[in-house]
Amino acid sequence: MTAVVLCDAAAPQQVFAALSEALNNNGPAVLVRDARASRMVAAGETPLTEAPDGTALLIQTSGTSGKPKTVALSAAALRASALSAHERLGGPGQWLLALPLTYIAGMSVLVRSNESGTEPVFMPSGPFDARTFLQSVSEMTGDRRYTALVPVQLARVLEEAEDNTEALESLRTLDAVLIGGQALEPDLRERAQALGVKIVTTYGSSETSGGCVYDGVPLLGVNVEIAEDSGEILVSAPQLATEYVGDNQRTSDTFQNRNGVVWYHTGDAGTLENGVLTVLGRLDRVITSGGLKIDLDAVEKVVRGISDCSQALVIHIPDSEWGVRPAVVVPGVDEDAELSAQIYDEIVAELGRVAAPKVVCFIDEIPRLSSGKPDLLTLSAYAASQK
Repeated sequence: MTAVVLCDAAAPQQVFAALSEALNNNGPAVLVRDARASRMVAAGETPLTEAPDGTALLIQTSGTSGKPKTVALSAAALRASALSAHERLGGPGQWLLALPLTYIAGMSVLVRSNESGTEPVFMPSGPFDARTFLQSVSEMTGDRRYTALVPVQLARVLEEAEDNTEALESLRTLDAVLIGGQALEPDLRERAQALGVKIVTTYGSSETSGGCVYDGVPLLGVNVEIAEDSGEILVSAPQLATEYVGDNQRTSDTFQNRNGVVWYHTGDAGTLENGVLTVLGRLDRVITSGGLKIDLDAVEKVVRGISDCSQALVIHIPDSEWGVRPAVVVPGVDEDAELSAQIYDEIVAELGRVAAPKVVCFIDEIPRLSSGKPDLLTLSAYAASQK
Protein backbone atom coordinates (compact mmCIF):
# COMPACT_ATOMS: atom_id res chain seq x y z
CA MET A 1 0.00 0.00 0.00
CA THR A 2 1.00 3.63 -0.58
CA ALA A 3 0.84 6.29 2.11
CA VAL A 4 -1.60 9.19 1.65
CA VAL A 5 -0.88 12.85 2.34
CA LEU A 6 -3.91 15.05 3.05
CA CYS A 7 -3.67 18.48 1.42
CA ASP A 8 -5.77 21.57 2.01
CA ALA A 9 -7.66 22.77 -1.08
CA ALA A 10 -7.20 26.34 0.17
CA ALA A 11 -3.39 25.99 -0.21
CA PRO A 12 -2.97 25.30 -3.96
CA GLN A 13 0.80 25.90 -4.01
CA GLN A 14 1.25 23.18 -1.38
CA VAL A 15 -1.04 20.85 -3.31
CA PHE A 16 1.00 21.46 -6.46
CA ALA A 17 4.23 20.66 -4.66
CA ALA A 18 2.83 17.45 -3.17
CA LEU A 19 1.33 16.37 -6.49
CA SER A 20 4.62 17.00 -8.30
CA GLU A 21 6.36 14.71 -5.81
CA ALA A 22 3.72 12.02 -6.32
CA LEU A 23 3.97 12.27 -10.12
CA ASN A 24 7.73 11.78 -9.87
CA ASN A 25 7.15 8.72 -7.64
CA ASN A 26 8.95 10.45 -4.79
CA GLY A 27 6.03 11.14 -2.54
CA PRO A 28 2.83 9.68 -1.12
CA ALA A 29 -0.51 9.72 -2.91
CA VAL A 30 -2.30 13.07 -2.70
CA LEU A 31 -5.82 13.50 -1.35
CA VAL A 32 -7.18 17.05 -1.31
CA ARG A 33 -9.68 18.02 1.37
CA ASP A 34 -11.83 21.14 1.56
CA ALA A 35 -13.53 22.74 4.56
CA ARG A 36 -16.55 20.45 4.25
CA ALA A 37 -14.39 17.32 4.31
CA SER A 38 -12.46 18.64 7.29
CA ARG A 39 -15.71 19.11 9.18
CA MET A 40 -16.67 15.52 8.38
CA VAL A 41 -13.36 14.30 9.80
CA ALA A 42 -13.90 16.40 12.91
CA ALA A 43 -17.34 14.80 13.25
CA GLY A 44 -15.81 11.34 13.33
CA GLU A 45 -15.21 10.30 9.72
CA THR A 46 -11.97 8.33 9.36
CA PRO A 47 -9.78 9.83 6.61
CA LEU A 48 -7.87 7.58 4.22
CA THR A 49 -4.29 6.95 5.24
CA GLU A 50 -3.37 4.33 2.62
CA ALA A 51 -3.98 3.89 -1.09
CA PRO A 52 -3.34 1.03 -3.53
CA ASP A 53 0.28 0.66 -4.65
CA GLY A 54 1.17 3.00 -7.49
CA THR A 55 -1.50 5.58 -6.67
CA ALA A 56 -0.47 9.22 -7.15
CA LEU A 57 -3.84 10.90 -6.67
CA LEU A 58 -7.13 10.10 -4.94
CA ILE A 59 -10.29 11.90 -6.03
CA GLN A 60 -13.36 11.68 -3.83
CA THR A 61 -16.53 12.39 -5.74
CA SER A 62 -19.11 14.76 -4.33
CA GLY A 63 -21.99 12.36 -4.92
CA THR A 64 -24.41 14.76 -6.64
CA SER A 65 -27.12 12.13 -6.76
CA GLY A 66 -25.57 8.85 -5.66
CA LYS A 67 -23.10 7.23 -3.30
CA PRO A 68 -19.71 9.02 -3.13
CA LYS A 69 -16.66 7.07 -4.24
CA THR A 70 -12.88 7.36 -4.06
CA VAL A 71 -11.07 7.04 -7.40
CA ALA A 72 -7.43 5.93 -7.45
CA LEU A 73 -5.26 7.34 -10.26
CA SER A 74 -1.67 6.36 -11.02
CA ALA A 75 1.13 8.70 -12.07
CA ALA A 76 1.22 6.95 -15.44
CA ALA A 77 -2.51 7.58 -16.01
CA LEU A 78 -2.25 11.24 -15.07
CA ARG A 79 0.79 11.77 -17.28
CA ALA A 80 -0.95 10.06 -20.20
CA SER A 81 -3.89 12.43 -19.72
CA ALA A 82 -1.65 15.51 -19.77
CA LEU A 83 0.30 14.26 -22.78
CA SER A 84 -2.82 13.62 -24.86
CA ALA A 85 -4.35 16.96 -23.84
CA HIS A 86 -1.27 18.94 -24.88
CA GLU A 87 -0.99 16.96 -28.11
CA ARG A 88 -4.52 18.02 -29.06
CA LEU A 89 -4.15 21.62 -27.89
CA GLY A 90 -0.94 22.29 -29.80
CA GLY A 91 1.71 21.77 -27.15
CA PRO A 92 2.48 22.32 -23.46
CA GLY A 93 1.83 25.71 -21.95
CA GLN A 94 1.07 27.70 -18.83
CA TRP A 95 -2.22 27.00 -17.03
CA LEU A 96 -4.50 29.18 -14.93
CA LEU A 97 -6.24 27.36 -12.08
CA ALA A 98 -9.87 28.51 -11.70
CA LEU A 99 -11.51 25.26 -10.51
CA PRO A 100 -11.64 23.57 -7.08
CA LEU A 101 -8.84 21.13 -6.34
CA THR A 102 -11.23 18.61 -4.84
CA TYR A 103 -12.32 17.79 -8.41
CA ILE A 104 -10.36 16.13 -11.19
CA ALA A 105 -10.73 19.15 -13.49
CA GLY A 106 -8.84 21.33 -11.01
CA MET A 107 -6.18 18.73 -10.31
CA SER A 108 -5.74 18.15 -14.06
CA VAL A 109 -4.62 21.76 -14.40
CA LEU A 110 -1.85 21.04 -11.88
CA VAL A 111 -0.90 17.77 -13.58
CA ARG A 112 -0.59 19.50 -16.95
CA SER A 113 1.43 22.29 -15.37
CA ASN A 114 3.83 19.76 -13.88
CA GLU A 115 4.20 17.97 -17.20
CA SER A 116 4.76 21.32 -18.97
CA GLY A 117 7.46 22.28 -16.50
CA THR A 118 5.63 25.55 -15.80
CA GLU A 119 4.28 27.21 -12.68
CA PRO A 120 0.50 27.57 -12.85
CA VAL A 121 -1.19 30.88 -12.13
CA PHE A 122 -3.33 30.59 -8.99
CA MET A 123 -6.41 32.72 -8.51
CA PRO A 124 -6.93 34.15 -5.01
CA SER A 125 -8.93 31.92 -2.68
CA GLY A 126 -12.67 32.44 -2.32
CA PRO A 127 -15.71 32.19 -4.59
CA PHE A 128 -15.12 32.53 -8.32
CA ASP A 129 -15.13 36.14 -9.48
CA ALA A 130 -15.05 37.00 -13.19
CA ARG A 131 -13.06 40.21 -12.76
CA THR A 132 -10.43 38.45 -10.67
CA PHE A 133 -10.26 35.69 -13.27
CA LEU A 134 -9.66 38.16 -16.08
CA GLN A 135 -7.00 39.94 -14.04
CA SER A 136 -5.28 36.58 -13.49
CA VAL A 137 -5.36 35.90 -17.23
CA SER A 138 -3.55 39.19 -17.82
CA GLU A 139 -0.78 38.03 -15.47
CA MET A 140 0.02 34.92 -17.51
CA THR A 141 3.42 34.94 -19.23
CA GLY A 142 3.63 31.58 -21.04
CA ASP A 143 4.02 31.33 -24.81
CA ARG A 144 0.92 29.16 -24.81
CA ARG A 145 -1.84 29.82 -22.27
CA TYR A 146 -4.69 27.61 -21.13
CA THR A 147 -7.40 27.42 -18.52
CA ALA A 148 -10.41 25.24 -17.66
CA LEU A 149 -13.88 26.40 -16.57
CA VAL A 150 -17.39 25.08 -16.09
CA PRO A 151 -20.24 26.66 -18.08
CA VAL A 152 -21.54 28.86 -15.26
CA GLN A 153 -18.05 30.39 -14.86
CA LEU A 154 -17.78 30.97 -18.60
CA ALA A 155 -21.11 32.79 -18.60
CA ARG A 156 -19.92 35.16 -15.87
CA VAL A 157 -16.61 35.78 -17.63
CA LEU A 158 -18.35 36.59 -20.92
CA GLU A 159 -20.72 39.01 -19.19
CA GLU A 160 -17.71 40.86 -17.79
CA ALA A 161 -15.66 40.76 -20.99
CA GLU A 162 -18.49 41.94 -23.23
CA ASP A 163 -18.43 45.33 -21.50
CA ASN A 164 -14.68 45.61 -21.04
CA THR A 165 -12.49 45.86 -24.14
CA GLU A 166 -9.24 45.42 -22.20
CA ALA A 167 -10.55 42.33 -20.41
CA LEU A 168 -11.77 40.86 -23.69
CA GLU A 169 -8.38 41.33 -25.32
CA SER A 170 -6.79 39.57 -22.35
CA LEU A 171 -9.28 36.71 -22.65
CA ARG A 172 -8.44 36.31 -26.32
CA THR A 173 -4.79 35.64 -25.44
CA LEU A 174 -5.79 32.22 -24.11
CA ASP A 175 -4.99 29.50 -26.63
CA ALA A 176 -7.81 27.35 -25.26
CA VAL A 177 -10.53 27.56 -22.63
CA LEU A 178 -11.54 24.02 -21.74
CA ILE A 179 -15.20 23.69 -20.76
CA GLY A 180 -16.42 20.60 -18.94
CA GLY A 181 -18.36 19.33 -15.98
CA GLN A 182 -21.70 19.56 -17.76
CA ALA A 183 -23.15 20.25 -21.20
CA LEU A 184 -22.37 23.62 -22.75
CA GLU A 185 -25.49 25.32 -24.06
CA PRO A 186 -25.20 26.20 -27.78
CA ASP A 187 -26.07 29.86 -27.22
CA LEU A 188 -23.28 30.24 -24.65
CA ARG A 189 -20.76 28.67 -26.99
CA GLU A 190 -21.93 30.96 -29.80
CA ARG A 191 -21.47 34.01 -27.55
CA ALA A 192 -17.93 32.94 -26.76
CA GLN A 193 -17.05 32.27 -30.39
CA ALA A 194 -18.53 35.60 -31.47
CA LEU A 195 -16.14 37.31 -29.04
CA GLY A 196 -13.16 35.37 -30.38
CA VAL A 197 -12.77 33.17 -27.29
CA LYS A 198 -11.26 29.77 -28.14
CA ILE A 199 -13.61 27.24 -26.54
CA VAL A 200 -12.88 23.50 -26.34
CA THR A 201 -15.62 21.31 -24.87
CA THR A 202 -14.42 18.29 -22.94
CA TYR A 203 -15.94 14.98 -21.90
CA GLY A 204 -14.48 12.81 -19.18
CA SER A 205 -14.54 12.09 -15.47
CA SER A 206 -12.37 11.31 -12.49
CA GLU A 207 -12.18 7.74 -13.81
CA THR A 208 -10.52 8.97 -17.05
CA SER A 209 -8.14 11.41 -15.29
CA GLY A 210 -10.30 14.26 -16.57
CA GLY A 211 -11.33 15.11 -20.11
CA CYS A 212 -10.51 12.38 -22.63
CA VAL A 213 -12.70 13.58 -25.53
CA TYR A 214 -12.34 17.14 -26.86
CA ASP A 215 -15.04 18.63 -29.08
CA GLY A 216 -16.41 15.13 -29.57
CA VAL A 217 -13.13 13.59 -30.78
CA PRO A 218 -11.22 11.15 -28.53
CA LEU A 219 -7.71 12.21 -27.55
CA LEU A 220 -4.53 10.39 -28.51
CA GLY A 221 -4.65 6.81 -27.23
CA VAL A 222 -8.32 7.00 -26.22
CA ASN A 223 -10.76 4.48 -27.70
CA VAL A 224 -14.51 4.98 -27.44
CA GLU A 225 -17.24 2.47 -28.19
CA ILE A 226 -21.02 2.49 -27.80
CA ALA A 227 -22.51 -0.64 -26.24
CA GLU A 228 -24.95 -2.15 -28.71
CA ASP A 229 -27.42 -3.35 -26.08
CA SER A 230 -27.67 -0.20 -23.97
CA GLY A 231 -26.14 2.69 -25.91
CA GLU A 232 -23.67 3.22 -23.04
CA ILE A 233 -20.39 5.03 -23.74
CA LEU A 234 -17.39 2.77 -23.08
CA VAL A 235 -13.84 4.13 -22.84
CA SER A 236 -10.48 2.39 -23.01
CA ALA A 237 -7.36 4.50 -22.49
CA PRO A 238 -4.01 4.61 -20.67
CA GLN A 239 -5.43 7.35 -18.41
CA LEU A 240 -8.05 5.14 -16.75
CA ALA A 241 -8.24 4.88 -12.98
CA THR A 242 -7.11 1.66 -11.36
CA GLU A 243 -9.98 1.15 -8.92
CA TYR A 244 -12.49 2.53 -6.46
CA VAL A 245 -10.76 2.33 -3.12
CA GLY A 246 -12.48 -0.08 -0.75
CA ASP A 247 -15.19 -1.05 -3.25
CA ASN A 248 -14.20 -4.16 -5.20
CA GLN A 249 -17.71 -4.79 -6.51
CA ARG A 250 -18.07 -1.32 -8.00
CA THR A 251 -14.57 -1.60 -9.46
CA SER A 252 -15.32 -4.91 -11.21
CA ASP A 253 -18.69 -3.64 -12.45
CA THR A 254 -17.27 -0.41 -13.85
CA PHE A 255 -13.84 -1.44 -15.17
CA GLN A 256 -14.40 -4.57 -17.23
CA ASN A 257 -11.64 -6.56 -18.92
CA ARG A 258 -12.49 -7.69 -22.44
CA ASN A 259 -9.84 -9.69 -24.33
CA GLY A 260 -7.08 -8.17 -22.25
CA VAL A 261 -8.34 -4.59 -22.62
CA VAL A 262 -9.98 -2.71 -19.73
CA TRP A 263 -13.10 -0.77 -20.66
CA TYR A 264 -14.61 1.86 -18.40
CA HIS A 265 -18.41 1.76 -18.33
CA THR A 266 -19.28 5.43 -18.02
CA GLY A 267 -22.99 5.20 -17.25
CA ASP A 268 -23.55 7.79 -20.00
CA ALA A 269 -25.56 7.28 -23.17
CA GLY A 270 -24.16 8.45 -26.47
CA THR A 271 -23.73 8.00 -30.20
CA LEU A 272 -20.55 7.75 -32.26
CA GLU A 273 -20.71 8.82 -35.88
CA ASN A 274 -17.67 9.27 -38.14
CA GLY A 275 -15.45 9.24 -35.06
CA VAL A 276 -17.35 12.04 -33.30
CA LEU A 277 -18.97 11.33 -29.93
CA THR A 278 -22.28 12.90 -28.94
CA VAL A 279 -23.19 12.54 -25.27
CA LEU A 280 -26.93 12.15 -24.81
CA GLY A 281 -27.05 12.13 -21.02
CA ARG A 282 -26.95 9.75 -18.10
CA LEU A 283 -28.44 6.32 -18.51
CA ASP A 284 -29.79 6.68 -14.98
CA ARG A 285 -31.74 9.73 -16.14
CA VAL A 286 -34.31 7.22 -17.33
CA ILE A 287 -36.74 6.64 -14.46
CA THR A 288 -39.55 4.12 -14.06
CA SER A 289 -42.76 5.79 -12.96
CA GLY A 290 -45.81 3.62 -12.47
CA GLY A 291 -44.08 0.86 -14.42
CA LEU A 292 -43.39 3.10 -17.42
CA LYS A 293 -40.01 4.55 -18.41
CA ILE A 294 -39.51 8.32 -18.67
CA ASP A 295 -36.37 9.90 -20.14
CA LEU A 296 -35.76 13.00 -18.02
CA ASP A 297 -33.37 14.40 -20.62
CA ALA A 298 -36.14 14.23 -23.22
CA VAL A 299 -38.49 16.06 -20.84
CA GLU A 300 -35.81 18.66 -20.16
CA LYS A 301 -35.30 19.22 -23.88
CA VAL A 302 -38.99 20.03 -24.29
CA VAL A 303 -38.97 22.45 -21.35
CA ARG A 304 -35.84 24.26 -22.52
CA GLY A 305 -37.51 24.97 -25.85
CA ILE A 306 -40.05 27.18 -24.05
CA SER A 307 -39.41 30.91 -23.68
CA ASP A 308 -37.74 31.84 -20.35
CA CYS A 309 -36.94 28.18 -19.63
CA SER A 310 -33.58 27.72 -21.38
CA GLN A 311 -31.84 27.01 -18.05
CA ALA A 312 -34.57 24.80 -16.57
CA LEU A 313 -33.72 21.44 -15.04
CA VAL A 314 -35.84 18.32 -14.84
CA ILE A 315 -35.28 16.00 -11.89
CA HIS A 316 -37.32 13.28 -10.20
CA ILE A 317 -38.99 13.30 -6.80
CA PRO A 318 -40.80 10.63 -4.76
CA ASP A 319 -44.48 10.01 -5.36
CA SER A 320 -46.69 7.82 -3.15
CA GLU A 321 -48.72 6.52 -6.09
CA TRP A 322 -46.24 6.32 -8.96
CA GLY A 323 -42.99 5.75 -7.05
CA VAL A 324 -41.25 8.69 -8.69
CA ARG A 325 -42.39 11.52 -10.97
CA PRO A 326 -40.58 14.22 -12.96
CA ALA A 327 -40.30 17.71 -11.49
CA VAL A 328 -39.39 20.88 -13.37
CA VAL A 329 -37.28 23.63 -11.77
CA VAL A 330 -37.13 26.98 -13.57
CA PRO A 331 -34.50 29.48 -12.35
CA GLY A 332 -34.62 33.25 -12.59
CA VAL A 333 -38.38 33.50 -13.16
CA ASP A 334 -41.04 34.60 -10.69
CA GLU A 335 -43.79 32.09 -9.97
CA ASP A 336 -46.03 32.03 -13.03
CA ALA A 337 -49.17 29.89 -13.20
CA GLU A 338 -49.57 30.51 -16.92
CA LEU A 339 -46.00 29.39 -17.65
CA SER A 340 -46.47 26.34 -15.42
CA ALA A 341 -49.54 25.34 -17.42
CA GLN A 342 -47.67 25.84 -20.69
CA ILE A 343 -44.80 23.66 -19.52
CA TYR A 344 -47.20 20.93 -18.42
CA ASP A 345 -49.18 21.03 -21.66
CA GLU A 346 -46.14 20.99 -23.95
CA ILE A 347 -44.58 18.03 -22.13
CA VAL A 348 -47.83 16.08 -22.42
CA ALA A 349 -48.24 17.02 -26.08
CA GLU A 350 -44.70 15.99 -26.92
CA LEU A 351 -44.12 12.94 -24.68
CA GLY A 352 -47.50 11.84 -23.38
CA ARG A 353 -49.24 12.15 -20.03
CA VAL A 354 -46.85 9.69 -18.39
CA ALA A 355 -44.09 12.33 -18.63
CA ALA A 356 -46.19 15.09 -17.05
CA PRO A 357 -44.37 16.71 -14.10
CA LYS A 358 -45.67 16.33 -10.59
CA VAL A 359 -44.65 19.91 -9.92
CA VAL A 360 -43.28 22.94 -11.77
CA CYS A 361 -41.46 25.21 -9.37
CA PHE A 362 -39.53 28.44 -9.64
CA ILE A 363 -36.28 29.39 -7.93
CA ASP A 364 -34.02 32.46 -7.96
CA GLU A 365 -31.00 30.47 -9.13
CA ILE A 366 -29.86 26.86 -9.35
CA PRO A 367 -27.90 25.77 -6.26
CA ARG A 368 -24.52 24.42 -7.30
CA LEU A 369 -21.69 22.36 -5.92
CA SER A 370 -18.22 23.91 -5.79
CA SER A 371 -17.51 22.19 -9.13
CA GLY A 372 -20.23 24.30 -10.75
CA LYS A 373 -22.52 21.32 -11.30
CA PRO A 374 -26.14 21.61 -10.15
CA ASP A 375 -26.69 20.33 -6.61
CA LEU A 376 -29.30 17.70 -7.48
CA LEU A 377 -29.91 16.60 -3.89
CA THR A 378 -30.77 20.13 -2.80
CA LEU A 379 -32.92 20.66 -5.90
CA SER A 380 -34.82 17.42 -5.32
CA ALA A 381 -35.52 18.35 -1.71
CA TYR A 382 -36.69 21.80 -2.79
CA ALA A 383 -38.97 20.46 -5.53
CA ALA A 384 -40.42 17.83 -3.21
CA SER A 385 -41.27 20.55 -0.69
CA GLN A 386 -43.27 22.46 -3.34
CA LYS A 387 -45.71 19.70 -4.20
